[in-house]
Amino acid sequence: QVQLVESGGGLVQAGDSLRLSCAASGRTFSGYTMGWFRQAPGKEREFVAAIKWGGSMTYYADSVKGRFTISRDDAKNTVYLQMNSLKPEDTAVYYCAVSAYRLRTVVGRTTADFGSWGQGTQVTVSS
Repeated sequence: QVQLVESGGGLVQAGDSLRLSCAASGRTFSGYTMGWFRQAPGKEREFVAAIKWGGSMTYYADSVKGRFTISRDDAKNTVYLQMNSLKPEDTAVYYCAVSAYRLRTVVGRTTADFGSWGQGTQVTVSS
């Protein structure tokens, strides 16, 4: 059973940057797509970014494209989300997740495509 622990959230002002980290333990996530989702109060959990196993392919929600960068370090079993030019609408709890399928060619963007989740880290952006 893989365990995911997010860190790096906090309270920042609009325009600032944050870097989220997600450390996995229990098993390697090499061979699995990793993703970041977020959930704002009263809203459904939404896709933010994903990085395919191998690290060569990345995918982003339109709302964060050009501002956020996802990366991974399989040697450290860690995935990162660099968030720049933060906006108040980025305020949410951010969750990392591991794909439910190993070596899957298709990269899903729904919560059903991911099998294990972290506990989340709060990101608050003030205007």
